Amino acid sequence: MNRRIASLMLSSALLAGPSLAHAALPDAATLYKNPQCGCCDDYARHLEEMGVDVTIVDDADLNEIKSAAGVPYGLGACHTIEMGNYWIEGHVPMEALEALYEQRPDADGIGLAGMPIGTPGMPGQKQDDWDVYRFTDGESAPFMTL
Repeated sequence: MNRRIASLMLSSALLAGPSLAHAALPDAATLYKNPQCGCCDDYARHLEEMGVDVTIVDDADLNEIKSAAGVPYGLGACHTIEMGNYWIEGHVPMEALEALYEQRPDADGIGLAGMPIGTPGMPGQKQDDWDVYRFTDGESAPFMTL
């Protein structure tokens, strides 16, 4: 009997694991992008697969959005996301998003400069490490490397 209960508990934990892994992410996000950028739409779809309802805005002044968000000069990417109490710059992998919302650092947000191959929304195989940075008031610091 004890084995059966232990087995049921383990099975329940394993089944709940994938849904709990993304529990820290906010329910909604707003993605600001250029209307011609398809990889941004792919990133939005990736967030939606993680359970986030994404509103896409493709008629905003991206420079103004990035400035208001505090994205450091030279570390921008093709889209900027407002998600919960943070800003997300670029194709940030889900592991970094989950870490952000679990750790909740005192920062404006996190970002991944450019459009690295293999990140969510970008086709191809990962070629290099991804250096995700955190930022506050236009200043950056390392957050994590994936």
